Amino acid sequence: MARRLDVTGADGVRLAAWDYTTLTGDDRSAGPQPGPRPPAPRSEPARATPPTPPTPVTPLTPLTPTPGVLLLHGLMGHAAHWAPAVRRLTGRHRVVALDQRGHGHSQKPPAGPFTREAYVADAAAAVEQLGLGPVTLVGHSMGALTAWQLAAERPDLVRALVICDMRASALGAASQRAWQDWFRGWPAPFPSLDAVRRWFGEDDPWVERPNPARGAFFAEVMAEHPDGWRPVFDPAQMLTSRETWVHDAHWESLAQVRCPTLVVRGLDGELGRAEAQEMVRVLPHGAYAEIPDAGHLLHYEHPEAWSEAVEPFLNGVLTP
Repeated sequence: MARRLDVTGADGVRLAAWDYTTLTGDDRSAGPQPGPRPPAPRSEPARATPPTPPTPVTPLTPLTPTPGVLLLHGLMGHAAHWAPAVRRLTGRHRVVALDQRGHGHSQKPPAGPFTREAYVADAAAAVEQLGLGPVTLVGHSMGALTAWQLAAERPDLVRALVICDMRASALGAASQRAWQDWFRGWPAPFPSLDAVRRWFGEDDPWVERPNPARGAFFAEVMAEHPDGWRPVFDPAQMLTSRETWVHDAHWESLAQVRCPTLVVRGLDGELGRAEAQEMVRVLPHGAYAEIPDAGHLLHYEHPEAWSEAVEPFLNGVLTP
């Protein structure tokens, strides 16, 4: 069963991490076992006064060293979005997923900060406080950018890296304005979770064809309020987070990553093949994988295909 671990991030922000490996009691002799998704985030006011960060949980040390893997979700995601994709990985690796600041069960401080530096510092704190280093970082979208920036800045903490559908090129001001308009167009509060699934999976103008997986993805990050269902995150905070990276290209930090790195894209995702292959060329130790029929949410839409693409790389870099 996924076990919650508390982490104190940058500026004392409380972060929730979820350990998908069972390393207690009799389970130690059988090795780590997969667990279910962590619970959905509870409903809470988007701008509630942050609670005092708790004392971090002392990391559990397995009887024999187990390679650590830290999963970083993308913008608007949460740790449990990784659950279907990681079940095959937990037998050989210690797999921990982090709810990043402003997301999931982690703290959502009204004043932030939601800077690149804060996200990277939070990830470093998770690696150090949970005893995962040198870690393999697996990031999706914005989480992938955080992962490679941490690998560039703290090579001592990172063994290997998996980048899932994140571009290194700048997206620009027009992209940010489009996102602002998109958030304003949400018919929130939603009357039901079925309405959430229908809108994000079918009715959203950004959906080119019905996509039930996308609807399910967003239903997982909704919480019930007296007037209906709203996101557990603050859209304004998401825009602030995105503002800190959308205007800049990130090729320089990518080139500073010295560990083995796998770049994974969905055939219909946001990272084009030409750019993905250029990212592999820029990386000193880059490799490439592509998942047919997958879009941006490749690990969530096609968890088995994602695992098949990623598992050989992980086994190669994590096997002594």
